[in-house]
Amino acid sequence: MSPKRVVFKKVSRDKSVAVYMAKRDFVDHCNFVDPVDGVVVIDPVQLKGKKVYVMLSCTFRYGRQDMDVMGVAFRRDLFVLTRQVFPEMQDKEKLTHTKIQWKLLQKLGDNAYPFFFEFPDNLPCSVSLQPGPSDEGKKCAVEFEVKAFCGENQDEKIDKQSSVRLTIRKIQFSPESTEVAPLSEMTFEFLMSEEPLHVKLYLPKETFYHGEPLKANVEIRNSSSRNIKNISLSVEQVTNVVLYSNDKYVKSVAKEETNDSVPSGTTLKKEYTLYPLLAYNKEHTNLASSSIVKQEVLREVQGMLVSYKVVLKMTASGLVSNQINFIYIALFIQKKCNSKCFTD
Repeated sequence: MSPKRVVFKKVSRDKSVAVYMAKRDFVDHCNFVDPVDGVVVIDPVQLKGKKVYVMLSCTFRYGRQDMDVMGVAFRRDLFVLTRQVFPEMQDKEKLTHTKIQWKLLQKLGDNAYPFFFEFPDNLPCSVSLQPGPSDEGKKCAVEFEVKAFCGENQDEKIDKQSSVRLTIRKIQFSPESTEVAPLSEMTFEFLMSEEPLHVKLYLPKETFYHGEPLKANVEIRNSSSRNIKNISLSVEQVTNVVLYSNDKYVKSVAKEETNDSVPSGTTLKKEYTLYPLLAYNKEHTNLASSSIVKQEVLREVQGMLVSYKVVLKMTASGLVSNQINFIYIALFIQKKCNSKCFTD
């Protein structure tokens, strides 16, 4: 028995237009992005001779929607594309691209019209930075939306009664890298110690997926006269807001504090397991994927950039640390989002 297909439906308040879509998550595979497709159903009587348009938009918002400082809105459209679907500009057969569109058209009848968009290469993925306790009400996000509306032309003010808005998500996927696994080696020299402390931190691979344990390997060769203790490892999520503010937010999403020590003249070689999941923190959703930006794309167009690193810390009469970057991919996307920084 084939699995039941879910179709998302939303109807305008005046019943003039309705949008049907088979999915609302669209995957960026690095070399291509799933296209956005669906069907609009119209009511010719309610339209009263007006045209019907569908718009795909990507918006960066920094702060609340009603936020406005000295006439500058903290909102920027990164991408907007509008297409007329009724009256159709060409035959329906030429406008229909996918199997689900064919099935929806057959089911919904003569007043159904397909729409189809392809994402440009330079757009970021959906991501949202949740406010802290003292920033209640504020939200920084990159958001995507499909909007269907009717009007005499596409540039006139949109009537909310005759429009439909569906939030969609562009989510990141990346195949496992074949590059050399991440490795970082550091040597620390101390005053009054003839020999140094050598610290090596490495991962078995560069890319990790949501739900997958992260195994970090640590090698410490302590030839110094200091005793090493309070060894801890953490996974830190770094979010750079590259529009408006260039702010940076760092959030620990996994941490392992140990009683391991490395006395002077000894060596430690150990594998530690970290779980960068919000389930192991305090919320109920997925962490955002690492931002993968193509070389020819401007960083500023991305709105926000997310990266991850493993940080090793220890004390030797003072703090000593080492760190290494890796790629984190959130494969399984949940609708309810509640985290510090997450796919929205």
